[in-house]
Amino acid sequence: MESGFIPYLFYLFAFMIVVSGILVVTLRDIFHCALMLVICMFSVAGIYVLLGADFIAAVQVLIYVGAVSVLMIFAIMLTARVSGVGIKQQNEQTPLALIATLLFIAITVFGLGKSIWNLKTAAVPEQTVKSLGQLLLTTYVVPFEIVSVVLLAALIGAIVIARRT
Repeated sequence: MESGFIPYLFYLFAFMIVVSGILVVTLRDIFHCALMLVICMFSVAGIYVLLGADFIAAVQVLIYVGAVSVLMIFAIMLTARVSGVGIKQQNEQTPLALIATLLFIAITVFGLGKSIWNLKTAAVPEQTVKSLGQLLLTTYVVPFEIVSVVLLAALIGAIVIARRT
């Protein structure tokens, strides 16, 4: 599947992720920030598609772009006080945050440069959704069911806590 334009698409999606991510945290209108977040999440899904992880890409689009982003946009639009109003993005701790960010970037670049990368070329299954389904219903059926029970308990607990207030 390696083609000549795949690396260019990867760099395009990576560029879109970085730019939209920066705009998410720097734009003053929170509605525009939410729209940039949608673009960022779509770009991440594009990278998943390029990596051959079609199931993860579909989940990314359905959950993060479709559900979470739309919910945030609805919440912003229903909250009349924050929609369309410029919100202060900086405070007196900006220089300290800038120093911490530069230090983190330097440590990350140093760590990545010193790391030894053992690259392996594993065979990617043709149908990732089918293989994931088979693994979830055969090998990992017990952890899958435990996770579903824990999530159900968390949902019921959240409902009980929300009803008390």
